[in-house]
Amino acid sequence: MRTVRHDADTATMDRYRRFLSSGRAALGEMFGADIEVASEGAWVHTSTGKRLLNCGGYGVFITGARHPRVVEAVRRQLDTNPVATRLLVEPQVAMAAEALVATTPDGLNRVHFACGGAEAVEAALKLARANGKRRVISMVNGYHGKTLGALSVTGKPMFQDPFQPLLPGVTHIPFGDTEALEAELALSQGDACVIVEPVQGEAGVIIPPPGYLAEVGSLCRRYDAFFVLDEIQTGLGRLGYWWAAERDAVTPDVLLAGKALGGGVLPVSAAIATDAAFAPFDRDPFIHTSTFSGNPLGMAAAQAAIAAIRDDDLVWRARWIGELLREEIEEIMLDQLGGAVREVRGLGLLIGIEFTVDGLAGEMLLELIEAGVIANHSLNSDRVLRLTPPAVLDHREIEFLLEAVERAALRVRPVRAHGARGRAGGPPEEPSYHKVTGGQQRQVSPPSPHVEGGAVQ
Repeated sequence: MRTVRHDADTATMDRYRRFLSSGRAALGEMFGADIEVASEGAWVHTSTGKRLLNCGGYGVFITGARHPRVVEAVRRQLDTNPVATRLLVEPQVAMAAEALVATTPDGLNRVHFACGGAEAVEAALKLARANGKRRVISMVNGYHGKTLGALSVTGKPMFQDPFQPLLPGVTHIPFGDTEALEAELALSQGDACVIVEPVQGEAGVIIPPPGYLAEVGSLCRRYDAFFVLDEIQTGLGRLGYWWAAERDAVTPDVLLAGKALGGGVLPVSAAIATDAAFAPFDRDPFIHTSTFSGNPLGMAAAQAAIAAIRDDDLVWRARWIGELLREEIEEIMLDQLGGAVREVRGLGLLIGIEFTVDGLAGEMLLELIEAGVIANHSLNSDRVLRLTPPAVLDHREIEFLLEAVERAALRVRPVRAHGARGRAGGPPEEPSYHKVTGGQQRQVSPPSPHVEGGAVQ
């Protein structure tokens, strides 16, 4: 079907070029110049009438877009007190802090709210400094944001080089390497802060060896280091657990949250700290502040998002749907692209497809959009395509996603994937989900989370 462009679409692209980033405009044109105008649940709608399954958003949409519970809470707050004076105390921020703390490992009792994830990272780095830790140990290819402090610990020279010099005293070591970490901590003499992601999302969904986080926590205690666990992308159910900290039984000094915390409606992030780590912010309430920190509108969204994740069993659903999708996508990709695919990996609904062929991740991204699915590239790994679907997917949406993945793989195969297994030569066939499941359609409706005994994990 021919896409019909409207004058308003052309005007939007022109405004991007004139008033925003011309590079961003060029990127938008590369992705088809679609203008997104509405969203609901797992779907994004464009001005040309396209309906796209949103498996992107960099981890924001665990609840889907415009979850009714979040929208209702925000509308209610908008009609009463959307932005606080910052002089008087206000109830929404206190209730949001209580709700957030209730989801975290024991001992993480104090909260500093912000808007973007990088702001939460900045708060954590300042807490480390205020607790006497002047050196920072981060991980190669880690991603923590692009404000000056967060950029200093983001382990990618491409983003850092234009802004040097950054914070002094930052060392990057290989992710997953506890021997390298111990060597650095031994040199630090109790003066270190360690910041790490449980899974490196922007590096291409890199999963560390089993027990890695627990060993990081143990080493930090042994060498009196300040431990910051960045779960801005992985927390609040994305990995099939409320937090990777819970999965690995660790309690950092500061746990970072964001992305999903605003319920896909408003930007909200947070640094959740132990009482001891938070003490400098306790002593002086003006030492680290922000005009919109803990704004009532965002706090209403955060409370509703936490309630929706809990009451809709989204943590359990992320685990179940993620396991199904990884298995099926791996079968599709290996069948259609063979040796052009290095690995399909992930935890919960953070899934990475790594290719062995340069440019194939970008081509798959474009073909997925053509097939009706939004995915993500990986900022620190140009060979990895990421999928971060919402946990609200139903069985029809799961089937749609799998058919789109097969269609996209078929479209890129004749161009780039030489030597792939499966069908060879000729034009790409139209995919069928029945081909993926051996002739019989798999049951993709999740059973009740309570069927196999016990509460949802």
